[in-house]
Amino acid sequence: MSSTAQAQASGARPAHPEHLGHVIFIAAAAAMGGFLFGYDSSVINGAVEAIRDRYDVGSAALAQVIAVALIGCAIGAATAGRIADRIGRIRCMQIAAALFTVSAVGSALPFALWDLAFWRVVGGFAIGMASVIGPAYIAEVAPPAYRGRLGSFQQAAIVVGIAVSQLVNWGILNAADGDQRGELLGLEAWQLMLGVMVVPAVLYGLLSFAIPESPRYLISVGKHERARMILEEVEGSGIDLDARVTEIETGMHREEKSSFKDLLGGSFFFKPIVWIGIGLSVFQQFVGINVAFYYSATLWQSVGVDPSDSFLYSFTTSIINIVGTVIAMIFVDRIGRRPLAIIGSVGMVIGLALEAWAFSSNLVDGRLPATQGWVALIAAHVFVLFFALSWGVVVWVMLGEMFPNRIRAAALGVAAAAQWIANWAITASFPSLADWNLSVTYVIYTVFAALSIPFVLKFVKETKGKRLEEMG
Repeated sequence: MSSTAQAQASGARPAHPEHLGHVIFIAAAAAMGGFLFGYDSSVINGAVEAIRDRYDVGSAALAQVIAVALIGCAIGAATAGRIADRIGRIRCMQIAAALFTVSAVGSALPFALWDLAFWRVVGGFAIGMASVIGPAYIAEVAPPAYRGRLGSFQQAAIVVGIAVSQLVNWGILNAADGDQRGELLGLEAWQLMLGVMVVPAVLYGLLSFAIPESPRYLISVGKHERARMILEEVEGSGIDLDARVTEIETGMHREEKSSFKDLLGGSFFFKPIVWIGIGLSVFQQFVGINVAFYYSATLWQSVGVDPSDSFLYSFTTSIINIVGTVIAMIFVDRIGRRPLAIIGSVGMVIGLALEAWAFSSNLVDGRLPATQGWVALIAAHVFVLFFALSWGVVVWVMLGEMFPNRIRAAALGVAAAAQWIANWAITASFPSLADWNLSVTYVIYTVFAALSIPFVLKFVKETKGKRLEEMG
């Protein structure tokens, strides 16, 4: 029996057209956490050189300030699943929104380097929570036929957040006459860049009051009638609500508490499916994608590009990121998760290898030779495009749907925490590695992109079209 037929037989038919707009709004509101995730992660790109100058720190110390937020991300991701299981998905979003808000204010008004680092950890904790709760919530409210596309809203929001942060940074930099430390509204330009995040943070908090709680969470705490109402909202009035509630409740019997202990098993500490989730997370980061968003302005300036142009290139890279994400959203439910991941890996290998070749050239008057400069710029955009149309979306979609019901929240938390730890390792090591040998650094990223291909082929199973209750 086809997955569509199975879904219809169990009452889990696709949402009717009149309900689809409402479901899209719910997914988009939940994905505002992803927007803040992207914005907060990337906005620091505009402040790196100003922080280096203001606090007179070297590459290694600077890297720790930039990367310390990722420790908060890992903690937030690791705990969000349990928090969400205890107090609900919506309340978890509201806590994240509050943390984003205070982090933005604190980061904009630091009185010392350690103070800035502290507020970045607070913002990181919020990012970690959003990285878990967004895809999990969307997966739980989305009808199966639309789950891949709606799940990809999380990554779409992330890349839009990245692009908006780069656009805001570029606008503020130009208003400050190209000086990251130029004064605007009584603050240095870089402080204003970090403070603007207050606006989307408050919007995220307000939107969290306008969307319903996850029906799966409501069933887990005995609120069946409210769960039935929400299922009717998102899946249509024509479904068999009793059958859907029974189906979900049956799965929930094995899911009563999603705890770390439930993830243990197998011959290597965790269950195999948890290791696959961790592997997807680690490969997503070890290709070096966040170097393009945390350090791109600094990277281009290091090979002779002037500051204004380096910010412009950062913005164009973000636009390419959005284009790739839209491509993935179109195809993730058509050709599947695994084919997209493999296509993306091949493209990333090509882009990264070309960047490694270009950066191997000696600088002439502080700049790359013309040919290598153009190759580096084009290859960087190729790399980001192929990442965005594959691993950027596929990993978040799969982490939201690949785990069995009984361990989904906890397993997603562990996989997301692994992602943030891997992100920290890349972010913290890049300045020192780049000072040592930029070309070899990109060779390392190329190797990981190549290794991701056999990993997907051997270990990753397709989840396209399957109901969450089928995962096991």
